[in-house]
Amino acid sequence: MPMPIVNVTGLWKNFGEVSAVEDLSFVVEQGQVCGLLGPNGAGKSTTLRVLMGLERPSRGTAELFGVSVQPGCGELIRVGAMVEQAAFVPHLSGMLNLRLWWEALGGHLRDADLDTALGIADLGDAINRKVRTYSQGMKQRLGFARLLLARPELLVLDEPTNGLDPGEIRDIRELIGRLTREGATVLLSSHHLSEVEQTCSHLVVMNHGKLVSSGTVAQLVGSTGSVYVEVDDRERARTVLSALPSVRNLHLQGDGLVVDLHDGRRSDLSVALMTAGLRLETIAPAQRLEDAFLELLEGPARDLTPSETPVAVDATEAQ
Repeated sequence: MPMPIVNVTGLWKNFGEVSAVEDLSFVVEQGQVCGLLGPNGAGKSTTLRVLMGLERPSRGTAELFGVSVQPGCGELIRVGAMVEQAAFVPHLSGMLNLRLWWEALGGHLRDADLDTALGIADLGDAINRKVRTYSQGMKQRLGFARLLLARPELLVLDEPTNGLDPGEIRDIRELIGRLTREGATVLLSSHHLSEVEQTCSHLVVMNHGKLVSSGTVAQLVGSTGSVYVEVDDRERARTVLSALPSVRNLHLQGDGLVVDLHDGRRSDLSVALMTAGLRLETIAPAQRLEDAFLELLEGPARDLTPSETPVAVDATEAQ
């Protein structure tokens, strides 16, 4: 098995008597875009800070590329992090800000991956304008360019679309897409659920410093709540599905049925329908990520079955 990019095992982070993160374990694999979801105080930012060597774990371990993270850990050079909002010298141009930042690290800009960074950030001629003329979205894109100068293999982003308008959020989403097509792995936290649903391949839902559920976007949206089903005989399907213990309610919608699950999976419905000789035309989540997220926070912690669980993501945030 390839070594995971991020490997967190039994992580605890306490601040005095308060536990910001409790017994957290997860991995992030190469090429994934992993979204960390949770309300304020869930433990997301604290976990990112531990991964960046900015906080020491109280117990447990956090590894990057197979090496335990400590302050000054050598593997951190392979990571581009934006844990706080990107900040620049406002009266200097975007390009001069990049050059001075790179040289402050002891390098020469000719050795940086400048063309790739500017191409992905897509600032065009604005790179030569003073940063004080930039919109917030342009500053975020300049922040991404700064991260990319060192050719990072992992990007760690804390609320990368916070404070942006819808057009700027779309730009950042497209930028993250370009990064993953270039082979990067991304771990991000966000409160913009609709954007996370469009951006991320994997998700983890946290509450009070603990893992609530994790998996792919499709698995999390479909693992709870409602499922839309279309079959060749809707009335017979209604009889078959209403007999399942995991089905708490169902009703007609369009050409199909909306099935409210209590504690089951879409695959349970598929098996029941096909066993009954029905032809299954469509089966898909009937809810958005926001619906699943809120329902998961209100219910008990749950795990996906091993056959459904990707080798992926978990993390948190304490404010």
